[in-house]
This record gives sequence, structure tokens and C-alpha cells, in this order.
Amino acid sequence: MLPGDMGTKAKHDGLFCELYWGSTRTEAWNFSPEQTRVLAAPDETAPLPLYGFPLPEEPFLLAERTAQGYRVFVPPGARVEHSRRGDALREVPPDALHRAEARAWIDVTPEERLRLTQGELSLLLSPSVAGPRTRGLQAKDWGLLLMLAALLLSVPVGLMLAGHSPEHMAESNARALAAARELEDAERKRLGVDSPAQPRAPDAQPDAGVRTTLPGVRIR
Repeated sequence: MLPGDMGTKAKHDGLFCELYWGSTRTEAWNFSPEQTRVLAAPDETAPLPLYGFPLPEEPFLLAERTAQGYRVFVPPGARVEHSRRGDALREVPPDALHRAEARAWIDVTPEERLRLTQGELSLLLSPSVAGPRTRGLQAKDWGLLLMLAALLLSVPVGLMLAGHSPEHMAESNARALAAARELEDAERKRLGVDSPAQPRAPDAQPDAGVRTTLPGVRIR
């Protein structure tokens, strides 16, 4: 068992990993704070598909959460560089790494960055902006939703029981239509258009209107 607070819940952001080939970024992964372990392997189905780094086992435990940040395990033969936020990366001597049971690691905080390099490949690890996942609906939330649905469904039933029968509702609709017609007639009188329209003579020609040509696009 490696030393450290492995079971302590960290109070910081997640981990952002970027894989570079030379100066070109080829892949990026974002791990939220609730993902306590980051596993890597030369496999597309791995949480972090990592090619080009010699890994002692697959999947390889690349990083795990601690109380202060992350414990990053260094693949054998990889060059390690470290920096604090705003500072340039500086190489970490091999004898400065923590070691136990043929494993080497370095502890980093959310204020620090780490770069692992193997040949032309480099993996940059830095703090992530990913936050904890939003929790789903709990049992009490479903209970509130069911109560609200029952309340909404009870409103029409309550209206029916209060005397709003279909006949009563039809009568109310008829009164509303009659009131609307009275308002329309009053408005027509106010505008002076209350006289009925004159019927058109049988021999009258229909209005041909005005022909207008608009620019457009020809459609075949």
C-alpha cells in the first residue's frame, strides 16, 4: 500500500490532460473531481488512451486524488517537468520523485502543472475547470412531482363537481361569443362601416389587381 491519504475527499477541481506530438496537441481529456482515479492504457476504450509511453501494466494508474490535489504516477523512463501557476516548466530530477514498490510519483496541487515526456510525445497535466456532476432526481423530488401532477389533474374534476357541467360550459361559451359580437358591432359603428356590404352585380368584372414584377431567383 502506497503512503498518502488515498481515501480523503479532495476539495479542488478536476484534472485536465493534454497529449502533444511535438508542439501539436493531438488529444485532450477532462476528468471531473469525482473521478478519483485516472487509468491509462494504449487502448481507445481506456479512460485515457495513452500510446507511446512504456507502461508496466495495463491499465496503468496514472493519477489518483489526494487531500491536496493529485498523485501522478510516472511511467518508467518518462521525463518529468513541473511548474507552479504562471511559472515556466522545470525538469524534476529523478531522485526528487517519491518511490515505493518500483513506482515513482509526484504530488501536485491545483496550483501546479506537470508534464511527462517520452520521445516526441508529452502529456501535460493541469487543473481542470470540471466540477462535480449535478445529482439526479432523488426520491423526494419524484414525490413532489407526483403531488404536483395530482394537483393539476384534480382541477378539472373539481370544476365539474362544482357545477361546471358540459351544458353549463356550452352556455358560458355562447354568452362569451354574443358579447364579442356586440363589441364588434359597436366598433364598426364607431368607424362608420356598420352598413352591410353591397352585393356585386352579376355582370361586373372581377378586379384584375395590379401586376408587380419582383426580382428573384430562377428555380428549375
